[in-house]
Amino acid sequence: MHRVDRFICSFFLAAAIVAPAVVVAGAEAQEARVQVRVYDRDHRDYHNWDDREDRAYRRYLVEQRRSYREYERQNHSVQRHYWNWRHSHPDRD
Repeated sequence: MHRVDRFICSFFLAAAIVAPAVVVAGAEAQEARVQVRVYDRDHRDYHNWDDREDRAYRRYLVEQRRSYREYERQNHSVQRHYWNWRHSHPDRD
């Protein structure tokens, strides 16, 4: 009987040691893309800058007859104007 108890204890000890490794190995890798969040000070909210936001930004530039310039390189007044425009032009999903 003593041998059986020893075997069971050894089994549980081995399971306790191996379990964290199995959990870590089973975890899915996160997506490799970088997520950028932009804060809209006037509306007090954050926006994820993704493909959808980039398309909206380019549409804004066309409507305003502006040449393309990266959002983060625009001056603050243009950025503020964009977010005002963006809140009045939501996505149509």
